[in-house]
Amino acid sequence: MSKMPDRRPETLGGYVVHGVPFPVETDADSLAFLKRLAPILIEQEYKITYLHSYGQDSPWFAAASNRKLLATSEPETGYTYATPRGHDMYTGHETQWIDITNRTARVHAFTVCHFGSEEFLPETPFVLALIEFDSVNTLFLTRLMGLDPDQASILWIGMEVKPRFQRNSKLKPTDVYFVPAEH
Repeated sequence: MSKMPDRRPETLGGYVVHGVPFPVETDADSLAFLKRLAPILIEQEYKITYLHSYGQDSPWFAAASNRKLLATSEPETGYTYATPRGHDMYTGHETQWIDITNRTARVHAFTVCHFGSEEFLPETPFVLALIEFDSVNTLFLTRLMGLDPDQASILWIGMEVKPRFQRNSKLKPTDVYFVPAEH
């Protein structure tokens, strides 16, 4: 029978903590100070490898990686979604993929973003736009490039635009963006 160690081995890694206050005396009065102790804060790097699936939306990302923009359409009613949707929200029927890469597209609405998440903060200000396509019932939210955000104009509404794709796909929705059609 093997003897269980009576002490856990010390290893490097984890946290290195210095100067955590604790009373030297252990009577009731000195331990009362622990209730007044500020919470100990620990800063640590956190890294995790996360495997996830785009599931039913995988064809959209595969198409964007190949410079194609797909939409989904309900076969019976023809209701078409500019963003991927596996099933029609009205009938529940499975949708079909359609290519809208070369359809006429226009700016429906836009906003200039002066703040953004950590990923987009270096790019602020940027233009976020809702794009409408011929014969598509919903709008597509995307970034609008090739325009000066500091010169935003109501004249951008209705402007014809076309999709562009990141040369090196990252399999993210931001792999596609739009520019004015004259570019």
